[in-house]
Amino acid sequence: MRLIFGFLFILFSAGPLIGQYFPSEMWHEGYLVISSGDTLKGKIKYNLYNDAVQLERYNRIQAFSSRNVTFFEIFDLVTENYRQFYSIPYKVNMDYKVPRLFEMLYLGELSLVAREMIVQEAISATMSPLYGTRQRLSHKFFFVYKDGRVSNYEGKKNELLFIMRDKSKDIKNYIKKNKLRTDRLQDLVRITAFYDSF
Repeated sequence: MRLIFGFLFILFSAGPLIGQYFPSEMWHEGYLVISSGDTLKGKIKYNLYNDAVQLERYNRIQAFSSRNVTFFEIFDLVTENYRQFYSIPYKVNMDYKVPRLFEMLYLGELSLVAREMIVQEAISATMSPLYGTRQRLSHKFFFVYKDGRVSNYEGKKNELLFIMRDKSKDIKNYIKKNKLRTDRLQDLVRITAFYDSF
């Protein structure tokens, strides 16, 4: 009997690891705008790692790269929210830019965008009775300025205060007062919205 309970405990504690789906692995209802200006509706699957989008419609699957797509929107079944993605020129070296796909988290004078990724992490004994690794969703953040420049952001408070240096004192007080973290998605959206509210 103890063996059965032990097995059930391991099975249920492994639940998040078994059958876990990430938004990029699923098809979502939505539409995309291609570089010709045409809007195409259907089911969308995206891959930010490869800067690619697939569209299923009329029992056919079409593939697009970030060079062919300017924008797409999906209704994410995992988060139950609408999400918007833009193809934005990103500087890969001093004089060369390539279009990359970014999710728009906040649109304003200073916009916050992100690229999600699935990362592998070790599971310690304090996290679960199962040892090994698991996958989780992570985000890499960027700020987009009005002139189109895209700035990489590593999640550090001092780095954020430098990016928002014209209002850094107010930002610092806002972070402290609201106990916000500068590396957490929801908090970063709040901070960026506060910065843009001046």
